[in-house]
Amino acid sequence: MQVATLTWLLSSLAVAAAVNVTLLDTGDLNARLESNRFGGLNLLLKRRGVSEVVAVIGRRTGAIKDVVQDGDVVIQFANETTVRISTDIIEDGKGQLLTVTWESPKTLRLEDCINLGFTLGTRNWYGGPQQKRQYWPIEKLVLPDYSYITKDADNCAVSEPYWLNSEGIFYYFDKKVPLFVDQNDLEKNAACFIAQITPPYSSKRPRNELTYAIGILEDVRQAHEYAVKEYIGKPTGIPDIRMITYPIWSTWARYKRNVDHNVVMRFADEITSNNFPNSQLEIDDLWESCYGSMTVDRDRFPNMRETVDRLHAKGFRVTLWAHPFINKGCEPWYSEAKSKGYLVNSEYGSAETSWWNDNGTTTAYIDFTRPDARTWYVGRLRRLQAQYGIDSFKFDAGESSWSPQIPVLMGDIRDQPGVITADYVREVALFGPMVEVRSGYRTQDLPIFVRMNDKDTYWTFENGLPTLITTLLQMNINGYPLVLPDMIGGNGYSEEPSKELFIRWLQANVFMPSMQFSYVPWDFDAETVRISRKFVQLHAQYAPQIVAACRRAAQTGAPVNPPVWWIAPTDVSALDIWDEFLLGETILVAPVIEKGSRARDVYLPAGRWLAQGDPGRELRGGDWYKEYPAPLDTLPFFVKID
Repeated sequence: MQVATLTWLLSSLAVAAAVNVTLLDTGDLNARLESNRFGGLNLLLKRRGVSEVVAVIGRRTGAIKDVVQDGDVVIQFANETTVRISTDIIEDGKGQLLTVTWESPKTLRLEDCINLGFTLGTRNWYGGPQQKRQYWPIEKLVLPDYSYITKDADNCAVSEPYWLNSEGIFYYFDKKVPLFVDQNDLEKNAACFIAQITPPYSSKRPRNELTYAIGILEDVRQAHEYAVKEYIGKPTGIPDIRMITYPIWSTWARYKRNVDHNVVMRFADEITSNNFPNSQLEIDDLWESCYGSMTVDRDRFPNMRETVDRLHAKGFRVTLWAHPFINKGCEPWYSEAKSKGYLVNSEYGSAETSWWNDNGTTTAYIDFTRPDARTWYVGRLRRLQAQYGIDSFKFDAGESSWSPQIPVLMGDIRDQPGVITADYVREVALFGPMVEVRSGYRTQDLPIFVRMNDKDTYWTFENGLPTLITTLLQMNINGYPLVLPDMIGGNGYSEEPSKELFIRWLQANVFMPSMQFSYVPWDFDAETVRISRKFVQLHAQYAPQIVAACRRAAQTGAPVNPPVWWIAPTDVSALDIWDEFLLGETILVAPVIEKGSRARDVYLPAGRWLAQGDPGRELRGGDWYKEYPAPLDTLPFFVKID
């Protein structure tokens, strides 16, 4: 048995137990509850001959009053708190399921903790929140008492309450939980899941509750497949195939808000004259007369219908950037929305909030939990679409943190505030398969692209190129396999990408579901144009395999771009890899993401692999290939042949 570093776990083992209850005993697996000196309960698992404390249930909850076994185990504490633990068998004995249900007075804090560092020998965890510094695996993340909602801070636009470890154990939390996470903050190698009715959760909740499932299966892949089937869900279809096959060209990173008819037409002409294909041209911020008007700024686009028609004639479909906000002073639309009750109000009765385009005023968030507000919002976009021939929209934001705090929303108060993200994303998804969104909350079933939050033009883990891969893996394992990577080269908020960064970013993007340009190859040199054409063509060449992977995701919930362990779930080396990924189950991609590198180490799982770009070279898997050559025009990737 390995020694845990968590002192509050270690010291509890020596205490005479007031509770000593067997939850499961199948021969291969034994799960027990034992009380500890802190008033909580140790969850001990014995599996494969190893026995460890994997969690503390009810950390610092207090004295135990009563224990009842009626099929379930029900433990009552002196502070009017009750925990019920039920057990079930998964799929004909392939695994076991524990369901933990706490209820307490609303003033109390509930806190259950898991051991990240040594659970049955594992060191690797997956899932968790999307982050700006996106580690993979996620056990390195530090989350100090972190409110688990969709929010702009830390790029946390996807916040699914799902944690999975490399030993085949997952934790999934009910949407009613006012969830906080404290990971690696107060205790190293621990994540504490906290239910507490404090902001951003409303004090009007009737009670506090902490409900979650613990799945215990044979390996990490089996555990994830079961979690997808029973909790996470899968897409009901796939996005637009042309968006998968050919690049999206966006005005944002290259032009920011300096867009007008002439800029857009020049951009389109440059794309075609340099012989690049397209799926569509996206007119990003700022085409509106004011934010939230959904009317065209005629100084910038005197005749938007003509702009769109000319782009269509050049072979482009046209999308517009859209958002859920309306700025104060954007009249008459702001006053109309306010008078009709279409804006999110705080518990203090104010609709005023902020976003990145306040422009010296305040803004309001359309209340997508109200059916009449949704109808008003969508109707205005539909009219705009019909008037100008717009093909679809890029929908930005949607995180619940943009609401005035604490928001008053429709529906069960225990679903709040996350419900506004779900209702916004579900409503705009009705615009069809060309839609993209950037936020997600229990919306894995939607057949649309979910865009990574804005990436920065860096080589580092500070939201730079490495996080293109780790965010891809995080989103896939959280049930969002239809990933739209952000702009190739990043958004250039600090500086524009170098030639090398642009090319390496493009290469990393090739086997992801879609490509999105804003910075352009011809702004560098002829070599960049040549290399970029090569990889745009390579993406199109493999588009049928990408489409097939998307269809499998819709059929089975399998990731489109899984981590390497997906095909080697018990391979210790594969479980730790963050800078390689798969397309489906037969293509392994190992991009170069280090500045100045012309080689990298590559790990291939067991099997026979054909190295691409090195015709006829067959490699045996189950080992590392050190200093695998990767000149600037080369993307290392490998096709499994058995």
